[in-house]
Amino acid sequence: MDGRRLRMRMVTIEPGGVFGPLHDHVGRPGTVYVLEGTITDHRDGTATEYGPGLGWPEDRNTVHWLENRGTVPAVEISVDVVEAAD
Repeated sequence: MDGRRLRMRMVTIEPGGVFGPLHDHVGRPGTVYVLEGTITDHRDGTATEYGPGLGWPEDRNTVHWLENRGTVPAVEISVDVVEAAD
């Protein structure tokens, strides 16, 4: 993994908030795991809800944005491989 590093973040999306804009994961593969609340993943014209204990992969074909349609903060753990300079 020369020039790359593993990055782990805890991300909170407040009620009514979004994690966006629309973005891709080309060169930045990863996975997401929801700890609290519900996160709606918008991709390919489809909105999919993920609650605690669920998650999804993010690869070079992923183009999406995230939303919290709920009434409580949504918390996720995001793990991805990024360039070492990031």
